Amino acid sequence: MDSAALWQRYQDWLYYNDELGFYLDVSRMSFDDFFLKAMLPEFERAFQEMAALEGGAIANPDENRMVGHYWLRNPDLAPTPALKREIVDTLEQVKTFASKVHSGEIHPPQEAKFTDILSIGIGGSALGPQFVAEALSPLTPPLAIHFLDNADPAGMDKTFAQIGDRLKTTLVLVISKSGGTPETRNGMLEAKTVYESKNLNFAPYAVAITGHGSKLDNIAKSENWLTTFPMHDWVGGRTSELSAVGLVAAALQGIDIQAMLDGAKLMDDATRIADLKHNPAALLALSWHYAGNGKGAKDMVVLPYKDSLLLFSRYLQQLVMESLGKEKDLNGNVVHQGIAVYGNKGSTDQHAYVQQLREGVPNFFLTFIEVLKDREGKSLIIEDGATSGDFLSGFLQGTRQALYENKRDSITVTISEVTPLTVGALIALYDRAVGLYASLVNVNAYHQPGVEAGKKAAASVLALQSQAIAVLQAANTPLSLAEIAEKAKAGDRVEEIYKILRHIHANQRGVIFEGDLNQPDSLRVSWQN
Repeated sequence: MDSAALWQRYQDWLYYNDELGFYLDVSRMSFDDFFLKAMLPEFERAFQEMAALEGGAIANPDENRMVGHYWLRNPDLAPTPALKREIVDTLEQVKTFASKVHSGEIHPPQEAKFTDILSIGIGGSALGPQFVAEALSPLTPPLAIHFLDNADPAGMDKTFAQIGDRLKTTLVLVISKSGGTPETRNGMLEAKTVYESKNLNFAPYAVAITGHGSKLDNIAKSENWLTTFPMHDWVGGRTSELSAVGLVAAALQGIDIQAMLDGAKLMDDATRIADLKHNPAALLALSWHYAGNGKGAKDMVVLPYKDSLLLFSRYLQQLVMESLGKEKDLNGNVVHQGIAVYGNKGSTDQHAYVQQLREGVPNFFLTFIEVLKDREGKSLIIEDGATSGDFLSGFLQGTRQALYENKRDSITVTISEVTPLTVGALIALYDRAVGLYASLVNVNAYHQPGVEAGKKAAASVLALQSQAIAVLQAANTPLSLAEIAEKAKAGDRVEEIYKILRHIHANQRGVIFEGDLNQPDSLRVSWQN
């Protein structure tokens, strides 16, 4: 296609939203009019299904739940007055709490003000708050934020070391819908132990963000924690950033949470238009479907050209892959759907894997995230009238062109600047695109059976650990791995028992190995108290 035709295609497919200062360019996706015509009936159905979902349809039949994260940014859409009141009241509670913490009305024992936040969560309860903190937290926030988002003991120790003497002025947010998520529970217990080791009563520092009547809710109330905020059962973890899950931490950091909600609402309004060419979420879903032939045949590479958006690809990785990565469709057919997502940032990645993107396996499509505003204030002229920001813009445009010349498809999302309004809009844009794409490929975007299977398998391993330790503690002589497995009534799980005991041995917690470590079958294992 010559330059004049490309320029015309760009203009034909450019989407712009004036209220958000938002552009979407899908002109470098190489779909044609034949493909577009074939997809139009599918989009009519997807638009209808999205409208039904927003109206309160049971969109997650596995759990018999509605899916209502869209109501969070427009409570008037909630299907009942009670749900609307819960959303409005929670938002007011968040704003009031943050204001009282900032003023010192709510403060730690014997201290004037809280200085830090320790946020404990996993998955959507961590990725959203981390992304927003990186994107929007001011240079000198009223409270600095730290995260425990894994069960890694060394990682926890490092975080507590970074907090250091400010532990006595650190507010703890514990985020878990059920209160039974192992990683979050472990982080809470580790934090509680650290506080108690410093002679600090944990409860006056602790806030629970959890479901009504959950294990965590009951703990918080019985121990008289500082306060609790609700996690609604109709909001999934990966779409929860604009609920109390993300808003409490954001508000405490001094981020304008109302502007985030306003940006999301504006984007929701824009993506309700049942017209493919005038709906940015539909244009994304169309592009994804074309790129992967409706089967996720190509990966989605997300490349934001702004340091503050570094974590956006990680955030989208969960949103897209957990929502769309499904073995079966809604009719029970095995389809193995999904779209793999990865990315870091530009122009760093131009010196890393873009070499392969241009010349290697063509198993991807790329999404550039462009930010028009370079910085606050004037920029240094580097050479020939160009600033560092001009170079960054040139790198983006040059990479886009270089990829296109080698028949690599790309999308470009452009925002005016990184603000609470535009970040809220980006969150909503991809929420909606995922929902529409899921309709196109007929999968349930709002459950995660694979995650639940992993949790059950992990619980099984920990139960086996207890059995193996009990066998060793009761034994009078060293045992082989096979003997331990047989006595634990787990004869087909010798490898798991070996790995469990190897881990305990490495941490010097009672397991003694004798024999050749290169030949596990030769090992004799005993227990030493």
